[in-house]
Amino acid sequence: MQPRDLAAYLFLAIAWGFSFLVVLKVVHAFGWVGAVSFRALIAGGTLAVLAALLGRALRLRPLLKPLTVVGATTVAGQLIGLSYATPRIGTAMAAIFVASIPLFSMMIGRVWGLEKISRQGLAGLLLGLLGIVMLVGFPAQPVTEAFIQGCLASLFGCVCAAFGSNYASLHLRGQDPWTVTGGAFLAGGLLTLPLLLVVPVPTVPGAGDWLYLLLSGGVMSATTYVLYFGLVARIGATRTISVEFVVTLVAVVVGALFLGEALSALQAAGGLVILLGCMLVLGLLPKRGKRLPS
Repeated sequence: MQPRDLAAYLFLAIAWGFSFLVVLKVVHAFGWVGAVSFRALIAGGTLAVLAALLGRALRLRPLLKPLTVVGATTVAGQLIGLSYATPRIGTAMAAIFVASIPLFSMMIGRVWGLEKISRQGLAGLLLGLLGIVMLVGFPAQPVTEAFIQGCLASLFGCVCAAFGSNYASLHLRGQDPWTVTGGAFLAGGLLTLPLLLVVPVPTVPGAGDWLYLLLSGGVMSATTYVLYFGLVARIGATRTISVEFVVTLVAVVVGALFLGEALSALQAAGGLVILLGCMLVLGLLPKRGKRLPS
């Protein structure tokens, strides 16, 4: 890995790891709907401005339908799950759930005929499902209605993200990543905007709240996705998506240091089982070398 690729990889891990803490701040000030809609619109607008400055045209109209689907799932659905769940289950658990997205992606890809599940992949799926049961079934905090709702919201967000990724691979393969990313964020923001009539902004946000929102949309969504797609092009999708494991580690440490969050021993073990399952699914574990003839 080249130094610039390593720098981008570490930036993604740190930015996305700290983003769970920022989500808590934004949800508190803007509500979970406002946190989703405003974040997505700021991210899409930031990418549109950057594209214009770089002389890249975002050709959204020909791709309106697929961008709407991806915006509704990978952007709106995933962010709704994240924003609704994080205040209820904590940053560490929310991050571990996010790390399970590759498991759901492989299952959807298999149903759609996009993926073939090897024995190693099947073992990874089974381990991942076992880890989720351990994570949800043996929490450190009391199992309240809010906790259950947060877990269900996290699973919803993960399934939406996995669905949107597979849909994009079918209908948006080969398209300009700036157009796909910017269009999806704009679509997700516009689709969730009417929900503010049902879940309005709870308070009058202060200057610091707007700063957190701009950080969430402009840096932790727009800028990071530009770096992410650049890494995919240079080092490959599998190596790039492995950053989610480092993101989880950063988020767990952030939750423990800044929020005093704790996981039970079985939850911590469940998180490790999920990560191991994802590594099997993604083929990131080292393979045994062939024996040399004697």
